[in-house]
Formats: sequence, structure tokens, C-alpha cells
Amino acid sequence: MSKLILTHEVSGLGAAGDVVEVKDGFARNYLVPRGLATRWTKGGQKQVDQIQAARKSRAIATIEEARDVRDRLQATTVNIAVRSGENGRLFGAVTTADIADAVKAAGGPQVDRRKIEVPRPIKTLGEHKVHLRLHEDVQATIEITVVPGK
Repeated sequence: MSKLILTHEVSGLGAAGDVVEVKDGFARNYLVPRGLATRWTKGGQKQVDQIQAARKSRAIATIEEARDVRDRLQATTVNIAVRSGENGRLFGAVTTADIADAVKAAGGPQVDRRKIEVPRPIKTLGEHKVHLRLHEDVQATIEITVVPGK
């Protein structure tokens, strides 16, 4: 087993700044080469503290605040204008960064693109459902409308 410090959020494992123990192969072949984690050392604890302080400053503080943000987001209509072909197919796909910018433009809060989960790639015009992790106990499902534009 290898003890690692996560530098990015890994679904099913933990958030940035967490100290986790994983199997050697997973650490050696996946987490470390992709820059998602670094080996844990005594000096690395300072890095853990910095990552956790940065995450805490960006995070929504309380569950009540997260629920309030969720209610506001679910009541907001989010439109994304993208280039599309004749039959409604997009040139490319709508990214999580596009969704985060559209939420901000629609009057919502600044949402971290890494907290947005898109079940299937959005490659067509129309309405699509997207999940946002606002807090570890609060998720929001919002509908975005992809319209032709640009």
C-alpha cells in the first residue's frame, strides 16, 4: 500500500489535499504519472495544509448555504449558445468550463468546473441535465438549454 497526497479531486477516492492509502500499482501507474497525487512525506504535510486552505476558501461553507445555492440554480434557466450544423449537431461538445461560464452569466454563483458532472457528452442542441456537487452532502441537478449561436 502507498500513502499519497491527492493534488486533484479523484472521483471515489477523495478531494485535493486528502491523504489516502491506495494499492502500489494504482499509485505508480495512474495517480502519480497523471499528476493527481504525490508521494506522502513529512515535508508534504505543509503542502497538504496549503491545498486544504485553498479548497476551504473556494468551498461553500455550510449545508444551508449549499441548499440555498442549489435552490437558486434549479430555478435559473441556463442557456449556452454554440455553433451547430444543419441537423442540430454541435461542432465539438459543450465542456464543463462552458457550463460554469453560462451559470455565472445567468446570475448564478461562480461554480468550479471540476464540480460539474455531465452524464453524457453534450453534442446536440436542446435541453440537457447536468449535476453539480455544491457540498459533500448537497448536489444540484440543473437543466441547460443548448441553442444555436456564435
